[in-house]
Amino acid sequence: MFWNDEGYLLSKRNLDENSIIVDVFTLKHGKCSGIVYGGSSSKKKNLFQIGNKLYLTFKSKNENRIGYFNVELIKAITPLFFDNKKKSISILSAASILKILLPENQINEKIYKSFDKLLECLNQNDWIKLYIFWELSLIKELGFEINTSIKKKNLNKETNYIEINDKLYKIPEIILNQKINNISNPDIVNALTFNKNVIYEHFIIPNKLKFPLSRNILQKYFI
Repeated sequence: MFWNDEGYLLSKRNLDENSIIVDVFTLKHGKCSGIVYGGSSSKKKNLFQIGNKLYLTFKSKNENRIGYFNVELIKAITPLFFDNKKKSISILSAASILKILLPENQINEKIYKSFDKLLECLNQNDWIKLYIFWELSLIKELGFEINTSIKKKNLNKETNYIEINDKLYKIPEIILNQKINNISNPDIVNALTFNKNVIYEHFIIPNKLKFPLSRNILQKYFI
């Protein structure tokens, strides 16, 4: 098997003294893993920052065995935000979520392009709002659209809730009204908490996955 594609680095781990195993999310081949020889060398290690955009050449002798990548840098994204902890951790968070939720070798250009757009918009003032809605769009693309029409009477005031696995979760105002500007930290935390609950109920618990630490850190930055 042989192909070329563009993609984003989602994770990396050491294989031996010189080589690493990387997980990448590509435009036309979905999420896949492979070995990079010499990936831990001083000349190449800066290339493998989570979130960087790469040009990938993949080779494999057998579909049932892990293949190998030759990698070139298209765009160094993560270093642009080294001086901003919130934005840096948001990249790690999004990449980690994609790593655990995306199926192997399944193409989804819509999710790829939405991730691409998210990274391009991190320098905007409302970047965290865009991140919140990126998570919701990912949840939708993976088959669980949020139905904001579910309501429950509470103290004579009609408030929006969503029911997941026999549990009611209040839908934050920022999600109900996307036109809200100047959102506060409590608004952000409420929205991130809501998204986290949806991800837990639909993906983490049923599949016995581990929720990304970087996503928890991102949320704590706004508390």
